This record gives sequence, structure tokens and C-alpha cells, in this order.
Amino acid sequence: MSRTKSSNPVAEPPEAPLLPVPGLDYGILDDLLGYALRRAQNALYLDFYRATAELDVSPQRFAALVLVGRNPGMRQGLLAQAMGLHRSGALRLTDWLTGRGWVERRDDAEDARRWGLFLTTAGKRQLTTLERRVRTHDERLMSALGDRAVRLKADLERLAEIATTDNNDGDKR
Repeated sequence: MSRTKSSNPVAEPPEAPLLPVPGLDYGILDDLLGYALRRAQNALYLDFYRATAELDVSPQRFAALVLVGRNPGMRQGLLAQAMGLHRSGALRLTDWLTGRGWVERRDDAEDARRWGLFLTTAGKRQLTTLERRVRTHDERLMSALGDRAVRLKADLERLAEIATTDNNDGDKR
């Protein structure tokens, strides 16, 4: 079945949890930190989707809404940089948010060639609802991890930093 580009795509969860299948030999995958992170990310995405399903917001869309809300007037290029997206990806994301009526583009008062992103009244309401649900979702996960939660979050932040920095150094580890 071919997929067609929809003018109003919905946030779709992964089709199924990425859990180990009994009896399947995963070879090197079982030894890789990245694959364990991928499994965890898949489970977290599914859990996020359950927490926000009827609101049609993926984690990426939520993050963009938060960034625009906390940084009124931010440029689309800065949104792309903050989210690790190509400019075209930020354009599609911004188009989706503006299409929902949650974000608007406004001309810059000092430079008519530029514009910034701002939450609309509807976007502010949606963000308030989403933040409450996502915070509850996150607190439940953090609580389940207990004392390890804060350390895990710090370790993941450090891992992202290391992988980004060391990736340019080749195999000099």
C-alpha cells in the first residue's frame, strides 16, 4: 500500500513496542547501548502517545510548541537548530503548527524581511493542557525509577554530549 502525503497528518505511534522477541538471536544488538536506548525511546514514545492521543501531538510537535511558547518571536531557523532539524523539517513542523492555529508567523517590527513565531491564544491553551499531561506522564516514569531517575537523566544528557563531541574525533577513545 502506498502512502500519500496528507495535508493534515496525525501523530501516529509506533506500530508496536520494540520488545525482545523470545528465541530471536539479536547478535550484536543486545550488546549495543544505542539499541537499548532505541527500545526505551520506542516505549517512551508509545507512553507519550497514550498520554496525549486525542490531542494529536507527537513528542516533536510538543517540543516545538514548548520552544515557541517559551521564546516568543523565535525564528524558524533557530527552532530547527534547537530541535536538530533541517530547515525543511522545521518549515513542515511550523506549517503544521500554524495549520492547527496554535502558532502564527508575525513580521519583525524592525526588519520587514524577517518574521518570528508566536503562540496564538489557542496554542497557549493547547500547550497548557499538553504540559499538564506530559508532566504527569514524566513524573510517573521518574517515580517508577526512584532514586535512579535523576542520575539517568543526567547520564543521558552527558551521553548525548559525548556522542556529539566524540563523533568528530574518530576512534581516538
